[in-house]
Order: sequence, then C-alpha cells, then structure tokens
Amino acid sequence: MRRGAFVRDLLGRPQGAFGVGWLAVVVACAVVSRFWTPLDPFDTDPYSAWLTPSPAHPFGTDSVGRDIFSYVFAATGTTVVVAVASGVVATVVGVGLAALGSLTARWVRESVAVLIDVLVAFPTLLIAMALAAAFGGSLTVVVVAVGIGYGVSIARVSRSEIRRVARTDYVLAARANGLGTGAVLRRHLLPNVAPVFVVQLSLSMATSVLAEAGLSFLGYGAPADTASWGRLLSDLQKFIGIHPGSVVWPGLAITLTVLALNLLGDAVRDASDPRLRSGRAGRGAAAGPTGRPTGPTGPVTPAAPSRPVAPEVVS
Repeated sequence: MRRGAFVRDLLGRPQGAFGVGWLAVVVACAVVSRFWTPLDPFDTDPYSAWLTPSPAHPFGTDSVGRDIFSYVFAATGTTVVVAVASGVVATVVGVGLAALGSLTARWVRESVAVLIDVLVAFPTLLIAMALAAAFGGSLTVVVVAVGIGYGVSIARVSRSEIRRVARTDYVLAARANGLGTGAVLRRHLLPNVAPVFVVQLSLSMATSVLAEAGLSFLGYGAPADTASWGRLLSDLQKFIGIHPGSVVWPGLAITLTVLALNLLGDAVRDASDPRLRSGRAGRGAAAGPTGRPTGPTGPVTPAAPSRPVAPEVVS
C-alpha cells in the first residue's frame, strides 16, 4: 500500500482523524513547553489562590495560586516522554520475546512461552510500585515497568501470529533460498503482523499514560519538581468538594490522550490490513447507489436472455 493512500485512508476514518489531531496538539504542546509556558507552572502566590477562569488564567488557579493551564501545558512534555520511551521498551521486549518464542528450537520456544505466561500474570502497576519501592519513584521506573509489562503482552499476542506467518509458503521458500532468521523476521514476518503489533503498541502507550498519572497520584511517579497530570490531580483532589471544577482539566487531558491513542491504534490497524481494504474496495465496486453492479460508465443493466435458435435442417 502506498504511503499517500495509507494516510488518506487513516485520516478518512473519524477515529484516525481524532487520534492524529489530538496527539499532534499534545506533541506540539510538549515541544513548546520545553522553551515557553504562559506562566511559571511552579510559581505560587497565596493571594491568587482559587481564581476563577479568566483570560489571565484560562483554567483558574489552585490552592497555592499556581496557574492550572500552565501546569497542564508543561505536563504534556512528561506524558509524551513517558509514552514514547515506554513504547520503545515495549517494542524491544515484545519483538525479542516473540522472535525467541516462535523462530528458535523447541525447548527455547517452550521456555519462552512459560516465561511469558508467568510475567503476564503480574499487573503492570504492581510491577511499577515494586520497582518504585526498591529504587525510588521516578519516570525511569514507570518507563521500565510499563515497557516490560506491556512488552510481555505484545509478545504473547504477536508470537502466535509470527508462528502462523512462519509456516506460509513464501516464508518457507525464503528459508530454502538461504535467507537468515533475522532477514526473514524483518522482511516477511514483522510486516505481516504489523496490524496486530500496532494495536498492542498503542495500548502500551495508553497504559503508560495512565500508569504515570496513577503512580504520580500515589507519589511513586514523577518527582515533585516535574510537572505531571497525576500529581496535579493528587494536589487538587483534597479540595474536590469545594472546587470540583479544578480537577476537570488534568482529568480531561488524561482521558482524551488515552482515548486518542486507543482510537489511533484501531484506525492504523484497519488502514494497514489488506483484508479490510480489499473488503471495502470490493463492496464499493460491486454495487452502486442503486445496489446494482457498476461498470466504467455507470450501472450495468443485465442483458436479456437470448432466444434459442433452432438448428438448421439440411435437406
């Protein structure tokens, strides 16, 4: 599939357009926040506590006078770093375990299958909390925990797909021609399992956003000098009964980002799956607006059946 056609198909889907649009906004805010924010997100002013939304403070202020908009704006950088880094770790772990569990000797495959089943039983947040208790709370702990936790899930789903593709005729022919395991994996196996892999990777990045926010809410994630949506929620939840509107903004940012990642993964899977594309193309070519088959110039009218011709009698 050509790149231009893939992009058009992706953006032509409502979930793909929303995912790309919102994530583009988040990434742009993350880049800009490294150099500029409307106000200092950590600047406190007790005399400006709990100001209502205004042009000077679009989201209002919190209990210590911090500008909530500037803090949410600065926290996008933390979210993007955690999501991308955990996605890279999950990709390395997932592809590595899936390859070992499908392309190696039988005893290695069985050992990897047992290891995956054992690791997948541990919740990702539990792993992150255990690592944070051992090494202290930091973004590195969140990235490693989410990357390993969801990398195992990626390996579990991708391993069966890789084994299925590895038994196809063209892969067997490539191996018979002397193509190595790494080349077979890169040229034939990974492109064919990409739709499944992309969906799992998007779930991994969405989980990393939730994990970072949850751990920061509990005090195990981002340090105090790093802006985080979860830490802001932790600070504001004490006053939710008095100022309930203040928690809307960080909660909405987390919800929209996770939703965009999930919808984008589904849209990429649908746009890159040749079976779904051929199905849509076949339905579009098979029937026109009236439900009849269409030809190059419009609906095709079935020809009337010809009258049988009697055989000529030769005298």
